[in-house]
Amino acid sequence: MTLPDLTEDCSRCAGLCCVAYPFEAHEDFGLLKDADTPCPNLAPDFRCTIHEDLAKCGFGGCAAYSCAGAGQRVTQDLFGGETWRDDPDLLTHMTHALRVVRPIHEALLVLQEAAALPLPKDLQDRCAELTRALCPENPASVWDFEEDSVQEALASLPDFVESLAPFARDGC
Repeated sequence: MTLPDLTEDCSRCAGLCCVAYPFEAHEDFGLLKDADTPCPNLAPDFRCTIHEDLAKCGFGGCAAYSCAGAGQRVTQDLFGGETWRDDPDLLTHMTHALRVVRPIHEALLVLQEAAALPLPKDLQDRCAELTRALCPENPASVWDFEEDSVQEALASLPDFVESLAPFARDGC
């Protein structure tokens, strides 16, 4: 099984993080913005016009954000490279897909780290099982990620991670 790319590649995304999420000025964002509304700092090429100065401009939340590769997966794989600017009717569908796929990609990052731990066989097997469940074969739409088996695997991740505590390496 091959994992999807879990590193963001903004050049292959349609600026979904700059559209999907609401901003609240008091929560590390320099302005108030509703969900499914493009940030005014988003350029026509889907790049941030203040990217080099995010923290200085009050956008620490943006500076800290990572979609874990979900943005380009949604844009390229689920929407075939089409963007909400090309077809405004896609906006809410694309942002919904990002909000579904991003937690799955974050969970896959956690499972990737867990797989590197010296785990007993039963936990290694459970890690592999969860990873497989979070990677639907040939996903063609967001519905593939909303399947019960995928969402159940995602929901079981916190308990699995808690079971890894005795095997985690001490950071010292």
